[in-house]
Amino acid sequence: MNEKLNKYLNGVFAPYDGIKSVTELKADLLSDLQERFRELKAEGRDDETAFEMTIDSIGDIEETVQEVANISRSLERQVVTNLSASNLVKSDFAGVIAHKGKFAASALRGSDFTGADLTGSTFASSDVREARFDGANLTDCNLSTLDIANASFNKSILVRTNFSKSGLDGAKFTGVKLTDVTFSMTDLRKTIFENCIFDGVEFKSSDLGGLCFDGQTFIGVKFDKTSLNEVSFKGATLKNVSFQAFFSLTNKYYRSIKTICFDGAIMDKLTYAALKGMGADLSKVTVR
Repeated sequence: MNEKLNKYLNGVFAPYDGIKSVTELKADLLSDLQERFRELKAEGRDDETAFEMTIDSIGDIEETVQEVANISRSLERQVVTNLSASNLVKSDFAGVIAHKGKFAASALRGSDFTGADLTGSTFASSDVREARFDGANLTDCNLSTLDIANASFNKSILVRTNFSKSGLDGAKFTGVKLTDVTFSMTDLRKTIFENCIFDGVEFKSSDLGGLCFDGQTFIGVKFDKTSLNEVSFKGATLKNVSFQAFFSLTNKYYRSIKTICFDGAIMDKLTYAALKGMGADLSKVTVR
């Protein structure tokens, strides 16, 4: 009877020979059917009845096999895009899908990535000045140690994106929710952030001097070891935000904290207490 079960499955799976995931599914299913057949025989069923009941127990397996095959074929067709060390100035990549694409050490100045899905891609050490990433999906992308001056990130998807040690002079982030994004050791004094939500973002050891964060939202953000001279948080919302100094609160850091404008800001009690202890002017802050 095992041979009969195997013959039945061979017929069902015949159109999908050679697809690894389907072959694995077939092997697992055969083992399950054999076990089910043995159970039915132990209950006193004859061979033919046990066989029919075993086959009926798996329902419309052909539809499941087809779905698995379609997914596998789709994945097999995906080709890793490798455009590293290429001269691609002002290239048109709008709307492309390039998961885990490799754009390292490339000349991409002025290129258009509008609406592209670049999940998991790397641009390390590339020149992406004046590039457009508007609406692009940059989840898990590596944009560290490169020149991103005057690039545009309007409504981009930024999740776990790494901008550490990059040049962001004139780069503009508009209407973006930044989730677990890293800006460590980055000069952001000339970067523009407008109507953004910062969730779990890290600015460790970066220079934010003079930045305007008015009206924006900060949740679980770390400004640890960060230069914050003359930064403005007017009307901003701050929840569970950290402002830790290098090692101890030096006179220089005290002076820096006192230059920050929090007028009209809303913050939780712990953030308020930490800033108050550092000497920040919180006279026009609302605590919630």
